[in-house]
Amino acid sequence: MLTLYHAPLSRSSRIVWLAYELGIMDKIDIVNVTIPRRDGSGGPDARNPHPEGKVPLLVHDGAEIWESSAIILYLTDLFPDAGFGAAVGDPLRGPYLSWLAYYGDVMEPVLVLHAAEVEHPMLVSTFRGVGEMASRLSTALADAPFLLGDRFTAADLLLCSPFTWAPDLMPDVPVIRDWVARCWAQPSAAQATEFDKAALGG
Repeated sequence: MLTLYHAPLSRSSRIVWLAYELGIMDKIDIVNVTIPRRDGSGGPDARNPHPEGKVPLLVHDGAEIWESSAIILYLTDLFPDAGFGAAVGDPLRGPYLSWLAYYGDVMEPVLVLHAAEVEHPMLVSTFRGVGEMASRLSTALADAPFLLGDRFTAADLLLCSPFTWAPDLMPDVPVIRDWVARCWAQPSAAQATEFDKAALGG
């Protein structure tokens, strides 16, 4: 049994988006929980087993999987027939894993530090900055519509996600803006948006 602990309009929304793309909404129980929000609303939810009260958290037959990149890898490996990841033996497996790791190890820290206006030479030497991140994405997208080539994959879904809920963080680079628009134009993105609206009573 698969259970996703989810807070609408949060980082876990990308896992709902993934579930639609994988065609597994009928195989996953989504439990909507509250989380503390930056505007002071929300708060911890006793129903959420995540030790830090965060989302997303996926539970599969009692085993907990946390962090978006881990959940995305877990689900795309669990449902390989959807063709939304890169299975073991696929020549794109290495780049696929690298992009998933790049998001959590580099991209999100860079964006959060930039949004918080925090600067320090050690941070720059460790994570680089927004310019380097934009260059990395631009290079990958220079000759292909998506990160792994012609096919929209879970790597695109994950890496474009912060720019869909915080467009002010998106680098003003045409190739990146066009890529985000292509990702967001997927029918599964609209389905996930409607799911969150319904969960919020909208």
